[in-house]
Amino acid sequence: MRWTTLFAAMLLGLAATPLQAGAVGPWVESWGTALPLQPPPPSPFGNARPPAPSPAPPQDQQAAPNPRVPYPATLEDQTVRMIVRTSIGGEQIRLEFANRNGAGVVRIAAVHAALAQQDGSALAGSDTRVTFGGREELVLLPGARVVSDAVELPVGALGHVAVSLYLPGSTPAETVDEIGLMPTFIAPGNQAGATDLAQPTTAGSYFWLRGLSVPAADETGGAIIAFGDSITEGYSTTFGAHAQWPALLAERLQASPDLQQWSVINTGISGNRVLRTGAGEAAVARLTEDVLSRPGARWVIVLESINDINMSIMPGMPPGQVATADEIIAGLGQLIDRARLHGLRIAGGTVMPTKGLPFYTEQGEAMRQAVNHWIRTSGRFDAVIDFDAATRDPADPLRINPAYDPGDHVHPNDAGNRAMAEAIDLDIFRSR
Repeated sequence: MRWTTLFAAMLLGLAATPLQAGAVGPWVESWGTALPLQPPPPSPFGNARPPAPSPAPPQDQQAAPNPRVPYPATLEDQTVRMIVRTSIGGEQIRLEFANRNGAGVVRIAAVHAALAQQDGSALAGSDTRVTFGGREELVLLPGARVVSDAVELPVGALGHVAVSLYLPGSTPAETVDEIGLMPTFIAPGNQAGATDLAQPTTAGSYFWLRGLSVPAADETGGAIIAFGDSITEGYSTTFGAHAQWPALLAERLQASPDLQQWSVINTGISGNRVLRTGAGEAAVARLTEDVLSRPGARWVIVLESINDINMSIMPGMPPGQVATADEIIAGLGQLIDRARLHGLRIAGGTVMPTKGLPFYTEQGEAMRQAVNHWIRTSGRFDAVIDFDAATRDPADPLRINPAYDPGDHVHPNDAGNRAMAEAIDLDIFRSR
């Protein structure tokens, strides 16, 4: 009898506790990023060095500017302030953090969120402490994901939010999105709640931060997940300019009054492949983490396969890393089936041209053409986005348009990303 009474008292106590997580209806991710494998996967070449390209690179071959900004391998008694841009707004936010498998326990003593100004400073009066089950300390166990309590911080669409973490002890920076393409500020001591950071250094990565969600305003929208490789991540776009095609798609949606409840989440990982682990898990493996588990996900746009093709034709590539067009198509088919299993619609992006790469071959081109033919004609996707047609050179359709080529013949520049965003028919998000 005593156990029954105690159990009833526990239930009454729970009923009287404010349920911050459920105080508002469904949530939609407004900003998010993909985080890498931990520990990093071995090189596909094993301990051997990758062979030099053969034939030699053409004279017009240039290296695209490296978007990676160095950051400390270990953080200790330091504040990290990351700047993110929302795609839709809301009266509250919730933050999600992750600690990938293979990393140690991460202890973050304080987390703050504020509206951010262009220089990374917090808008005066907007700083808010972020709690987790009512506690200010955030402990990320290996492999864990943790969502914050609801934070009373109204944010607008296409607005900037500063997320600040204070790490008191020695903490290896192991769960990091290296190519954030936005400034991150690292400053000494606990400055998480400061308006302006003293003595900051600048990096360009996201540390442990996985997503920012807002309450869904109604049922007319949701999250569109841009799922891809370096082209989707925005490898050759201008740092801090929001020039990646997913960011530009978000701007187009906000310019359409009936589509302003659709967010766009960029989960591109440079070097990603459909079938095999490389820079990040294979797309067929990471679909769960980077698409299906995103709050409010309703659409996914897939732009993958170019790395599967290029690594299959690269000289000296071990046989176990080689794929065929049929295998790539089967992998894309699995992405379609699994997205539909979870009630998502899925659009397929055609693979863009790469003639001019030092290892470009007719065999690789035939693979690209076969994959694109299937994307365009199979009828498997709910929509097809012809990124190939939008970015190819009219004078030589096997090459990227020179106006969109930063010099490496594969990653479109800012203008190329705008052409990609403009190639997306917004009516697909109006259909029910």
